[in-house]
Amino acid sequence: MPAPVPRQRAIPAAEGGQAPAAAPLKGLAQASPEAETAAHTNLTLLLIEDDPGGSPIVPDLLDQSGRPIRVRTARNLTEAERLLTDDVHCILLDLALPAPGRAGADDELAVLKHVLRIAPRHAVLALTGADDTERGAEAVRVGAQDYLVRDELDGRLLSRAIRYAVERKRSDSAERRLAEGRVRAQENRRLERGLLPTPLLDGSSLRFAARYRPGRSRALLGGDFYDVVRTPDGTVHAMIGDVCGHGPDEAALGVELRIAWRALTLAGLCGDELLGTLQQVLEHERPDDEIFATLCTVDIAPDGRRAGLCLAGHPSPLLARPGTPARLLPYDNNGPALGLLPNARWPRMQVELGAEWSLMLYTDGLIEGRVGDTGERLGQEGMVDMIRRQLAAGLSGEELLRTAVNEVRDLNGGELTDDVAVLLLDRGV
Repeated sequence: MPAPVPRQRAIPAAEGGQAPAAAPLKGLAQASPEAETAAHTNLTLLLIEDDPGGSPIVPDLLDQSGRPIRVRTARNLTEAERLLTDDVHCILLDLALPAPGRAGADDELAVLKHVLRIAPRHAVLALTGADDTERGAEAVRVGAQDYLVRDELDGRLLSRAIRYAVERKRSDSAERRLAEGRVRAQENRRLERGLLPTPLLDGSSLRFAARYRPGRSRALLGGDFYDVVRTPDGTVHAMIGDVCGHGPDEAALGVELRIAWRALTLAGLCGDELLGTLQQVLEHERPDDEIFATLCTVDIAPDGRRAGLCLAGHPSPLLARPGTPARLLPYDNNGPALGLLPNARWPRMQVELGAEWSLMLYTDGLIEGRVGDTGERLGQEGMVDMIRRQLAAGLSGEELLRTAVNEVRDLNGGELTDDVAVLLLDRGV
């Protein structure tokens, strides 16, 4: 049986390659002793042909900097797999070699395809005869970096071909990794975009706006989450939450909690019963027992004039009404964050909203940014002052949220490191 292929590192070898076949190249294995003792950064060639002793001796092989290219020889594929170690950069394959088993019965490039499978990260040069150049060209189409004609081979040509094959393989591999990275990034963005909520407000007179900015670089989704739904009785339920942490695991957990909240809300749960069930979901789904989540839920009565408020370790919403300064809703009965205390309770507070109002829910990313060079955080008081000023300037809806998030970022002197989610519900006369 063939010896197992050693695990390959990301060495300066190329990834995959092929070339045509030909008669044996004897004597090529007789590289100079200097090549065998050269530093590990020297290029190494693995010659695979069945009769290396009978070919003319090729002169010394040198890389671009003049250092010797080391040469190893294998008389068959089994021996080649044993010699295919991490420091091999290029393979010179005699296409006239018999393929393993019965693979070559109907495929004259079976031996090349076998080498490409066992050495996908290495450059491959195919060796063929002068009367078999068509097979050499076909070998390049299959995956070899180039093909060489045995009778035209000399040390200078072979040295150059090895260098070019290795660089071509590196370039091809880099382009493939870049393309794969782009595809993965596009898929991730489509997935994350699909996980962002679509508010269910059909039949409601309330206006909705939201702003979301993940703290992770190049991400669309962070550990913050929000949602808004209207139940058949006309009640509008809004929620915003924050899973501690900023990685993809926290983002996934936030999505799970949001989906669970929507399902439980549509099933008729609210207040303490709803939050207790969400805590059970969190405890079963979190990757670590120290992970917790803060949450704020609001259920607005069908007439739009009052609401129930539950806080689980989360900042209190901001209420703005015409003729009165914007203020924070009561924070007195705030319960613990989800996942901190077993059998916790979360009191539901009744809040009078009035006939015309704006209610802003937010995560702590909006209030924990720094203010200039002082090192101080914006805090809730600073945020309230900022929103009052922007409301006085006539801002509302999407424009208000966009301006608020941008100003917080500017005060911080750059991008915020924490996720930021803000949603706004408005009721006009």
